[in-house]
Amino acid sequence: MTTPKVEIYTKAFCGFCHRAKRLLDEKGVDYTEYDITMGGPKREEMMQRRPDARTVPQVFIDDRAIGGSDDLAALEREGKLDVLLGL
Repeated sequence: MTTPKVEIYTKAFCGFCHRAKRLLDEKGVDYTEYDITMGGPKREEMMQRRPDARTVPQVFIDDRAIGGSDDLAALEREGKLDVLLGL
């Protein structure tokens, strides 16, 4: 089984971003973080990938939009996150 590609768009000083990254770190998941604090092309990319996204973090697993920190935590509580992460 291949390791899924995990990406997370964040901003500096974002408590929800920290919470989402902590959960992924605790699971030992490698992820690519895009800091969009100052906007720029990565913010535009996030908006194209998830047009309804207005907050961070925004988490993607294998290009599937997961949502924010609460959505990630809900998947964990439901026992579905490990399946998505291939754990």
